[in-house]
Amino acid sequence: MSSQDWGVDDPEETYWFNTLTKQVERGPQSPGVDRIGPFKTRELAEHAQAIVNEKARLWNEEDADET
Repeated sequence: MSSQDWGVDDPEETYWFNTLTKQVERGPQSPGVDRIGPFKTRELAEHAQAIVNEKARLWNEEDADET
């Protein structure tokens, strides 16, 4: 899958949240297994864990509604 598939023109202009260091990285720097992203802004990447938690909560609600 290319960066274009993710809607990213230039991977160096994206931000990632490193789950090990808890730091934001500009461009993909660390191994993929250790990062969340890509995000278009540093601010979004800084809130990566909250974004992931909220999406998981919504998916769990959807799954509960289907049963």
